[in-house]
Amino acid sequence: MSAAITAREHGARVKVLEKRAAPGGNSAIAGGLFAAESPVQKRFLIDARRDDLFKMAMDFAHWDINAGVVRAFIDKSGDTIRWLEEKGLVFRVVPFYPNQNPLVYHRVQQGQSGPVLLKLLLKRCADLGVELLCRTRATGITRDVTGRVTGVTASSDSEEFSIAARGVIIATGGYAGNKELLRKHCSYWTDDMWCMGMPHTGDGLLMAQEIGAQAEGVGTLMLEGPVFQSASNALGAWQRALFHVAQEPLTLWVNTKGERFMDESAIFHHFESVNGVIRQPGKISFCLLDEKVMQEALVNGLLRERNRTGNQIEDMAIGPKEDGLPLDSPVQKELELQASQGRVKVSESWDEIAGWVGADPEVLKATIDEYNSFCDQGWDRIFAKDRTYLRALRTPPYYAMKCGVGFLASLGGIKVNHRMEALDHEDNPIPGLYAIGQDAGGWEPRTYNARLTGTALGFAINSGRIAGECAARFR
Repeated sequence: MSAAITAREHGARVKVLEKRAAPGGNSAIAGGLFAAESPVQKRFLIDARRDDLFKMAMDFAHWDINAGVVRAFIDKSGDTIRWLEEKGLVFRVVPFYPNQNPLVYHRVQQGQSGPVLLKLLLKRCADLGVELLCRTRATGITRDVTGRVTGVTASSDSEEFSIAARGVIIATGGYAGNKELLRKHCSYWTDDMWCMGMPHTGDGLLMAQEIGAQAEGVGTLMLEGPVFQSASNALGAWQRALFHVAQEPLTLWVNTKGERFMDESAIFHHFESVNGVIRQPGKISFCLLDEKVMQEALVNGLLRERNRTGNQIEDMAIGPKEDGLPLDSPVQKELELQASQGRVKVSESWDEIAGWVGADPEVLKATIDEYNSFCDQGWDRIFAKDRTYLRALRTPPYYAMKCGVGFLASLGGIKVNHRMEALDHEDNPIPGLYAIGQDAGGWEPRTYNARLTGTALGFAINSGRIAGECAARFR
């Protein structure tokens, strides 16, 4: 949408082909977007310099990403907040993890960022006369004898047709739902990894490769973990009570052997903590807690969510309760449902939980005894977990939640330059072809960089604006 609007604002006639019944993709479920030197940051005297954030991005990636693309994105990001504010959005800048500095995560005040942003952009498209063709799939990209892009072939429910265009911008959302591509390019991907975002099928990448575009970073996923996979719709995962409880830093994580494997407060950087989970047997972990920790999380509020949003999740707050969870609480209902489906175990005995996990009871008991001793001392001698998050587990009933690895989107795609022009195998631009968002490659390393929080949505919108400007000027 940002590409279409920008191109139209620069005088181009624009058609948007949308494979689904309505546009949106992963942007519709996004929480916020990154920006540097934005009007919001300046109003609140937040020193978020583009140079510093560029260095932070490159240090995080060890320079194993496209520096020109990253710089173009960061340089554009502050102006994009101005662009959106002028269209009616109101932003606040919030932390994503403890002591984050500088603050770069821009959330929309009028509601959840993704849906509010999408509604605004769709209205702007309509106001500008952008033609939106839903349930219409691009099937190929056409070129002339000189190699210049001349348009696309497409199909709808009723017909197949061609559209002539001097520029084509690919924005099909990546390939997170294409198991063939995942199996081919992601060495760590397995069938039981949970696709938590939109299952896009890689149409844009495949069409671009058919006409000679080079790929970069294909196989990179926006991994998160540990995640508690409920039976509910994956897109609503973060609205499910136990999903949030399983990502509390107060809990204890063990693998299938009953061994602790990392500092659980790493969950504040859940796109990084997932690397610890991937290293475990079967890429499986178990989140352990007792009744005291459960009550602390529910009564006082979830530490991770309060840090990120400043708010408690409404259906989690139950107020002080001395005799356990109310029978009608969302958490109690979810526990009963998930226990019946084999994803949760509630017991008065750690031995019984060890049996459910598949671990030697003596090993799990030794793990818990050692962890409890760290909590008593206020010092995690093994993984140096901050004492703020140390809680001994001694109050039954005990809870175990089976967790794994999830991913929100694919990140690698078509190799582009700083103008978002798609490149061929000699690194030359394919005239008239652009790739943006999750169809562009080279802007993220193997581990998604949430230190620059909101990069996924931020890159989608900013790369769209860059491509829209360049495509409108292309002759």
